Amino acid sequence: MDASSDSDQYEVMNSSSSSSSTDSDEELLLELNRRVRRERTFRERPDNFTKWSDQEFTMRFRLQKESVLFLLELIEGQLATISNRNKAITPMNQLLLTLRLYATGNMLIAVGDFSGVHKSTACRIVKKVTAAICTLSENYIRMPNTEEEIRNHQLAFYNIARFPRTIGAIDCTHVRIQSPGGHNAEYFRNRKGYFSLIVQVVGDASLRVLDIVVRWPGSTHDQTIFNNSRIHARLENGEFNNSIILGDSGYAIQKYLITPLLHPNNDAEQLFNEAQIRTRNPIERLFGVLKRRFPILSIGIRIKLQTAQQIIIACATLHNLARARNEGEPLVDPDVIVPVIDDQPQNHVEAENRNFYRQPFINYFSTL
Repeated sequence: MDASSDSDQYEVMNSSSSSSSTDSDEELLLELNRRVRRERTFRERPDNFTKWSDQEFTMRFRLQKESVLFLLELIEGQLATISNRNKAITPMNQLLLTLRLYATGNMLIAVGDFSGVHKSTACRIVKKVTAAICTLSENYIRMPNTEEEIRNHQLAFYNIARFPRTIGAIDCTHVRIQSPGGHNAEYFRNRKGYFSLIVQVVGDASLRVLDIVVRWPGSTHDQTIFNNSRIHARLENGEFNNSIILGDSGYAIQKYLITPLLHPNNDAEQLFNEAQIRTRNPIERLFGVLKRRFPILSIGIRIKLQTAQQIIIACATLHNLARARNEGEPLVDPDVIVPVIDDQPQNHVEAENRNFYRQPFINYFSTL
């Protein structure tokens, strides 16, 4: 075969290859066009504020309509209207979508379907509304500042079991989260085997949150959280005069933090223990009411870690807002099963030679 015939064959093969490549490119473009040009779907967006009766509304969003309107007035300026396929999502719809997530602990896709928005839009809304609610925390979550407020808190606790000088009760609870990933993920696995944030709360006798810390992984000991908290520094500095807070045996006794005796030996010590346990009982009840009002705190938060932390603070803020507006105990929704998370105290911390902090109280109860 001569050189000219070889050249002709090469040109034919090259032309065939080029034609095949062009056909592939055209097929790929056609396939991409078919994917891009999907038919647009307009979701039904119900008016959830007027759709439900007062009781049905409270069951679904965990706050009464009047409280939701009041809350919307406080944060509406931070909620610019979101456009979703040329159908505006009003601030009210954004707020109700977020409250629905807090009320159910559902996945974002389910919450989005309930409110008629796409999952990605629901994610943006939850993040923005939660951040807006967190800006209210300084007004609704705070320790008593004035002497009158301190006296009122002391009196409220004294009326429970005649334990004097008490302005708050402290404890920690776990909030289940999804694995945060990364090299430090196992720090978030608590002693019960699931991933969590451990949340430190100081509560008052009326089941309101006075102070909250939401930044520690689930494996952290209660005492470590307290030692590194701002409330610890404020108590150390004597900011609340001679007031005390009550804790369980997971904390080391201090002059401002009184814990129960591990082994009471006489009637006075037994009476001291009973009064101490009864007086700090509101913090346990607070956790129960808070998790029943917003079941996402018990069922678990399936959102990125930073947003999960903000959701916990937002729920605490809304809980205090509800208490301030005299809303009753949260209703029990039979469709929302809230598992009981047993928050027993960790290994006790008994500091040596510090029983003298308890002795004035034991002497007081010996006279009753």
